[in-house]
Amino acid sequence: MLVTLLEAGSNLIENAVENVGNNLVSMLLGTTAFILSIAYISKQLFKEVQHDKDVKFPPYIPSSIPFLGHAVAFGKSPITFLENAYDKYGPVFSFNMVGKTFTYLLGSDAAALLFNSKNEDLNAEEVYSKLTTPVFGKGVAYDVPNLLFLEQKKMLKTGLNIAQFKQHVTLIEDETKEYFKRWGDSGERNLFEALSELIILTASRCLHGVEIRSLLNEKVAQLYADLDGGFTHAAWLLPGWLPLPSFRRRDRAHKEIKNIFYKVIEKRRVSGERNDDMLQTLLDATYKDGRPLTDDEIAGMLIGLLLAGQHTSSTTSAWLGFFLAKDKALQERCYSEQKAICGEGLAPISYDQVKEMNLLDCCLKETLRLRPPIMTMMRMAKTPQTVAGYTIPPGHQVCVSPTVNHRLRDAWFERFDFIPDRYLQDSPAITEKFAYIPFGAGRHRCIGENFAYVQIKTIWSTLLRLYEFDLIDGYFPTVNYTTMIHTPNNPIIHYKRRI
Repeated sequence: MLVTLLEAGSNLIENAVENVGNNLVSMLLGTTAFILSIAYISKQLFKEVQHDKDVKFPPYIPSSIPFLGHAVAFGKSPITFLENAYDKYGPVFSFNMVGKTFTYLLGSDAAALLFNSKNEDLNAEEVYSKLTTPVFGKGVAYDVPNLLFLEQKKMLKTGLNIAQFKQHVTLIEDETKEYFKRWGDSGERNLFEALSELIILTASRCLHGVEIRSLLNEKVAQLYADLDGGFTHAAWLLPGWLPLPSFRRRDRAHKEIKNIFYKVIEKRRVSGERNDDMLQTLLDATYKDGRPLTDDEIAGMLIGLLLAGQHTSSTTSAWLGFFLAKDKALQERCYSEQKAICGEGLAPISYDQVKEMNLLDCCLKETLRLRPPIMTMMRMAKTPQTVAGYTIPPGHQVCVSPTVNHRLRDAWFERFDFIPDRYLQDSPAITEKFAYIPFGAGRHRCIGENFAYVQIKTIWSTLLRLYEFDLIDGYFPTVNYTTMIHTPNNPIIHYKRRI
């Protein structure tokens, strides 16, 4: 009977999927038939897990909706849902959503379990591979054993060094000036859209090398956008082989971008020309066993390096712009900092000067506190895990939320306010190891963190010199929770040229 029900459910969801959009709510409605067919099974399985009276499981948030569980409530307002659960159940709790059991670890002490864990205990591949493998390709990132992935990350980290950053600052400043020529002297524009395009251009220029950046025309930019469209709730929850339009665009874009990269890699190999860029770093790299990277691995790692940071940096850059537009006095302080460090004539920016910009740095940190681009970091429990007196059984998706940790009333004063100067003080929340985690922490910390700071600070140093920014009729964007990266809704901003 179990097999029959699962087969029937699979057929129902396959028939319904043609009418399913990428919007989470639409997708959930489209899977209702499937949900009802296996509701009884999931309920019985959960009862079996809870049967062991000697084990104290995390507090469980009940739901009267089978299989779906709390998916709709969580999807509409995830932060409110999690904060209410924290107030009622404490720092560790579980709930069901779309047939999966999620256990959240909120606050510094609880979050330590995830960040200090070994991959064989809390596994990343089982959570993220469905999203990343169709976009980056096979043989890289979460499609390989963790030890191999760690070797690949080390190769990438080799190319993300201070010597490279010093070159990057000039490249980013040039790209920013060139891009914003199209804006003219004043007007109203979609800031998030512009910065999303600019982040791709600057990242490609810095990380891919001059050959690939020179090929980045409007057609290639659309390919990146289609590939980027693979990071959706649908891609996470549904099988990748389903014939959804976004999946087909993603797969076609992946193939075409790989072909572009193959030609550039072959040309570099044949010519023997050497450039001081990430492409050369990967061409020279070898695994511990002496094996060099294949062209497919290099292409996949270059795609991953670009797109893994594109969402987060473009979203953070846009939110930073709106926070500065909201507080004109703070914006002018940042502009004055440019003059104080670079001179009244505002000479071209250097890496050392970017590092000196403490106020801009604090503004970026506070943006990442209030609007961390990734709301949840996840792992799959492979072995029983103990935290705060509870045992998390294998099969749970174990989660930490930077967004919630960054605004817990127990850790942060004036937690909803944008106060950059808080990072100049000795705040307990800042010194707590896992209270501030926009880039993760411990062995799971993002390798692109330093590049992101250089990229965003250089872009905004340039923009502050070019324009004054204002909110339009006082409108500050709300958060779009329907996307996996929490982008600003209706991100239109007013600008006026300074010089």
